[in-house]
Amino acid sequence: MRTRPRYLLEIVVFCVGMASLGAEIAAARLLAPWFGASTIVWANTIATVLVALSIGYAIGGRLADRNPTIQGLARWVLLASAMLALVPFVSNPFLRMSVSAFDQLSGGLFVGSLLGVGVLIAVPVLLLGMVSPYAVRLKIDQVDDAGRVAGRLYAIGTIGSLTGTFAASLLLIPLVGSQRTFLIFALVIALVVIPALGRRWVVGVAVAVAIAGLIAVPVGTTKTVTADGKVIWEKETEYQYARVIEETDGERVLELNEGQAVHSIWRKDEYLMGGYWDSMLALSFAGDHAPERVVNLGSAAGTVARGLDHYFPDIKVDAVELDPDVTEVGEELFDFHGENISKHTADARPWLQRQSETSFDAILVDAYRQPYIPFYLTTKEFFDVVESRLRPGGTVSVNVGHVEGSDALEKVLTATMRASFGDDRVWRDAVNDTSTILLATKGDYDPAQRLREADLPDAVRPVAVDAAARLEPGLRGGSVYTDDRAPVEWLIDASLAQVAE
Repeated sequence: MRTRPRYLLEIVVFCVGMASLGAEIAAARLLAPWFGASTIVWANTIATVLVALSIGYAIGGRLADRNPTIQGLARWVLLASAMLALVPFVSNPFLRMSVSAFDQLSGGLFVGSLLGVGVLIAVPVLLLGMVSPYAVRLKIDQVDDAGRVAGRLYAIGTIGSLTGTFAASLLLIPLVGSQRTFLIFALVIALVVIPALGRRWVVGVAVAVAIAGLIAVPVGTTKTVTADGKVIWEKETEYQYARVIEETDGERVLELNEGQAVHSIWRKDEYLMGGYWDSMLALSFAGDHAPERVVNLGSAAGTVARGLDHYFPDIKVDAVELDPDVTEVGEELFDFHGENISKHTADARPWLQRQSETSFDAILVDAYRQPYIPFYLTTKEFFDVVESRLRPGGTVSVNVGHVEGSDALEKVLTATMRASFGDDRVWRDAVNDTSTILLATKGDYDPAQRLREADLPDAVRPVAVDAAARLEPGLRGGSVYTDDRAPVEWLIDASLAQVAE
């Protein structure tokens, strides 16, 4: 005799599968503003979910044999929904500790905090993993039906997982954000088990109402606390977490993700900002002729492009930025405007590959977001494309941010650029302890001499002279990266660990 609505178990299995994979997608999104979205982060997230589900399967089978009732299953699902709803709130302290550990290069605390976040995600996923074997046990009436019942329920769960994957990535996260995505999945599984709770249905309703209330609460900021100034804009964009900080003297800086590097800077009525931005601007004139067209790959909020447009109004500047929100905030808060600036929302390498009919005098690559670097912008194939888009006598400048005291990334990029440009055509400008610009020339000439001889405005000439004085041949010792093998994330993590020691 049935004591539950027909197909209730199937609906529960479907919704739990949906929540399991939806939570995985949302978890990676939750971590991305702090740790980036590298393959290592994704591997950790996927591994955490798979291990949690595996343990859940084992525990669920045992519990089902001890208490083969729909009410027993429902209580575990309700607990999972409550814990899933808490993940985006409870995880914030761990994430903040991780960022502090990164600041201090404390490897133990960094790894420990990251594992702590993993545990927070793993526990509700483990509870969700208990559902499928539990449901199989409840649905089997006789041994002859075991294979058919198990196959059907696991198929339903897998379809639910696919639904959750696409719902999270294509609908929920873009529309309501990662925090509310967690809450919506938690609310769904809380609602579907209410009919199975029997006399304890009131508890289920209370949990569902509480989760619904959390959905209605305005989403808090991710990293509003800063000792440097006031956060005047922030957003979790399609690609990253971004914020603008205005300091007490009016200076504005753009930080992306973990905030370990400033990606753009602005001061009223100023166009030279110091640091690597000025050097990249000046190195545009290290070629064999004065540039007429320059492309800035990874223009962020437009610091370099804006400076070029101000001091050299005859130069055509193409500013390529992947994230449209970053370009938009550059226009609003960084005076990212100019008659000769053409802005393009695109990924750097595909955009450059499409410019088969266009050539440039200088290509400025500033698309690395430390410590997470797109591998396809570090390979010989990429630099082959760069070389093919340069006019004879042109240059490419690559901003290489790195941990102080580590040159592993610089050596790899130098070796890879040499493979595309030639052994004696790659130079380095060590701007400061954490930023080195690599310069490659399409031609045999002395870029330092060209910088000293360039016809430049008085404001820019000292920057060029300083850059010329720093220029020296690129370092030796790196391996050449290719599209097939470019373990840049391993390289970065090894550099962090080495310095942390």
